Amino acid sequence: MWVTSSAETVLTPTAVALGNFDGVHQGHQRVILPVLNFAIISSASSTSQPVTQVSSFNEIESVYATVATFNPHPQEFFTGNVRQLLTPPEEKALQLQRLGVQQLVLLPFDRDLAKLTPPEFVEQILVRQLRVQHVSVGADFCFGHRRSGMVDDLKALCHAHQIAVTIVPLQTSLNDTSDSQPRRISSSDIRTALLTGDLNQANQLLGRCYQLIGQVVYGQQVGRTIGFPTANLQLPPQKFLPRDGVYAVRVNLPTSIAPISGVMNLGDRPTIDSIGKAELGKTIELHLLDWSGDLYGQTLTVDLEQFLRPEQKFGSLMELKAQIQTDCEVARAMLATPIVTYKSHP
Repeated sequence: MWVTSSAETVLTPTAVALGNFDGVHQGHQRVILPVLNFAIISSASSTSQPVTQVSSFNEIESVYATVATFNPHPQEFFTGNVRQLLTPPEEKALQLQRLGVQQLVLLPFDRDLAKLTPPEFVEQILVRQLRVQHVSVGADFCFGHRRSGMVDDLKALCHAHQIAVTIVPLQTSLNDTSDSQPRRISSSDIRTALLTGDLNQANQLLGRCYQLIGQVVYGQQVGRTIGFPTANLQLPPQKFLPRDGVYAVRVNLPTSIAPISGVMNLGDRPTIDSIGKAELGKTIELHLLDWSGDLYGQTLTVDLEQFLRPEQKFGSLMELKAQIQTDCEVARAMLATPIVTYKSHP
């Protein structure tokens, strides 16, 4: 997949899904689907139908299926505060590539872009830079100075330039048995679920397991002294972290075909630090079940399957060892079941 932040290197013409797409969750995927279909139709290799009605024009040119998003996130630009992301840029690109997106355009969100009126945004960004032939957005999409442009404005402005438009209805999911009505799929709800340890809800909204992708680095190597060697994972600084605690996980290694079951601890390691070890801040430690080997320097992808328990302080390393043994037994039993496939509400 081609990734660019420069208007000079954009592959054109394009079919573009517009938005922030943090998380690339099931709602985002529905917005992206029409541009994938449009690109297939334009290349005459398939006759797939988009998920919603599209205003179409006679001539369809072969186009690049593209996602255009903003970098940095507009909220980060306006507040000056670094925003923790469900999918940092490299992970977002990976998820989009898996969907079949051919190009990711990171529009530099600066003062000049923020000042563009809706007509200027369409003319300068969509028409001139991206040479858009089809644009897909969610029903709540806003654009232009002070978010003054709505989807009806986008349709009218694009029609004047003979750009086809798909407006995708907001997607919902019955992700909680206590819900009497479907709930909108949103990045905010995913964050809330992760902070409360409700992985079932978070993963349902995502349409996949929440993932941590990072490189294995050297730690204090305390785990191996009690029979549970761990790999310390270093994540991108912008990565949004779920609730501190212990998780049942599946770990994808670069050298392994199938994922390996494991237990992950996320937190401040109160037991280790309380017995004289140096304060290291929040750490992510993985223990792989029934596996041994050297992981240093490797990049691992960790699927968070189940929250087991909050992090807690034990009176000794022996008490900690006993609890880890229990955690491993519980995780092994949980992960013995088939991998869950998450589906959104129709």
